[in-house]
Amino acid sequence: MKHYFFIILTLLFSLFTEAQQTSFKFDFGSGKVEKGYTQVMPETKYTSQTGYGFDFDSKIKSVENDSSALKGDYITGKGPFYFSVKLPEGNYDVKVVLGDTKGTSATSVRAECRRLMLPQVTTKQGETVERTFTVHVRDSLIRDGKGNVIDKVHVKPREKNYLHWDNVLTLEFNDSLPKICAIEITPNKSAATIFLAGDSTVVDQPEDPYASWGQMFPAFLIPSKVAVANYAESGETLKAFENENRFEKIWSMAKPGDYLFIEFTHNDQKPGPNHLDAFTTFKETLKNWIAEARKRDMIPVLVTSTQRRNFDEQGHIVNTLLDYPEGMRQAAKEENVALIDLSAMSKTLYETLGKEQSVKAFVHYPANTYPNQTKTLEDNTHFNPYGAYELASCVVSSIREQKLPLAKYIRKNVKEYNPARPNPVATFYWPQSGFVSAVKPDGN
Repeated sequence: MKHYFFIILTLLFSLFTEAQQTSFKFDFGSGKVEKGYTQVMPETKYTSQTGYGFDFDSKIKSVENDSSALKGDYITGKGPFYFSVKLPEGNYDVKVVLGDTKGTSATSVRAECRRLMLPQVTTKQGETVERTFTVHVRDSLIRDGKGNVIDKVHVKPREKNYLHWDNVLTLEFNDSLPKICAIEITPNKSAATIFLAGDSTVVDQPEDPYASWGQMFPAFLIPSKVAVANYAESGETLKAFENENRFEKIWSMAKPGDYLFIEFTHNDQKPGPNHLDAFTTFKETLKNWIAEARKRDMIPVLVTSTQRRNFDEQGHIVNTLLDYPEGMRQAAKEENVALIDLSAMSKTLYETLGKEQSVKAFVHYPANTYPNQTKTLEDNTHFNPYGAYELASCVVSSIREQKLPLAKYIRKNVKEYNPARPNPVATFYWPQSGFVSAVKPDGN
């Protein structure tokens, strides 16, 4: 009986996703509506029936400047606000029109679980601008080449509240003066996709003050040409990633020319059923997944794991990752695949910052810094947004220095970076998200 129910559910879902709209044009504000656009007003709330609208009790208002349709009015809010659209999984180009024909604006845009798409975009008095980014949308179902559901990812209970395992694109508009005039969403089937497989140091962390380099990565890349698909999850190991069908999900979404970044270690080294030995089973498993990626004409890239913040008396980082970074280096050399040595670069970064200043890259905060945070946060594994951004800068700098094919996808305005000369923490800007938690992610 359950078998037949699953078949019926699969057919219904396939029909539903095929019927789903994939392109949208939204005109924000209560004024005149541009031809061919759908009007979005402050009272337009997201429901699964309408398929679009403001989400998570966003506090917004409409401002009407003049009678022109697309740019004569806008939606704004005093805090971060959220807009969601129901979409089938895939890559999408999202064009936003930001600004104010009678004022100034400052808007940061993030997607899904706080994935950074547009750092602060400012407009001068009376100016509006268009900006585009490319975002990956997914659900937890695994489909064959004909679109039939054949399995699913075994998501953990806490993941069910994440914003990236559903057929809904959620955009966060944030900053000191966010003003959104319009949005256009268009499927992008030609962009190369960079799939990220990893643990809590890579995942799109869902809540401030936690962050990882994977969720900062998209902001460095040229839109329409490439999309970042972050499939990492806290507490994962190579074995668990396989057993939970996460690699199978990636295979079902990938196309020739896509990339697979693999970064594990923090949890693989721990005793237990998912433990792998650095120079034997860990290397062997890496090689298996390299072979699987190559079968699909994907381009594998190995990334050594970030070091923990653990200093000796001389101010040097203690290697708590044991032989695993070296095991990955050997696997990369033996299989002739690109290696991004984030382990070495993170060591340089932390030692440059020093024992005292390096806490500013990690989740170290006094009690009561965040809502319901009654105890001091002292996490030497997980980064705050500044630390995550610096590590993403390390990844990008390695791509450039090695002249990897991916280098062509890096934005031209991204400056050269050296972890021995990190960006000052005082210059980093990250307006706090509406999602905040003091609960530590899995893994350490």
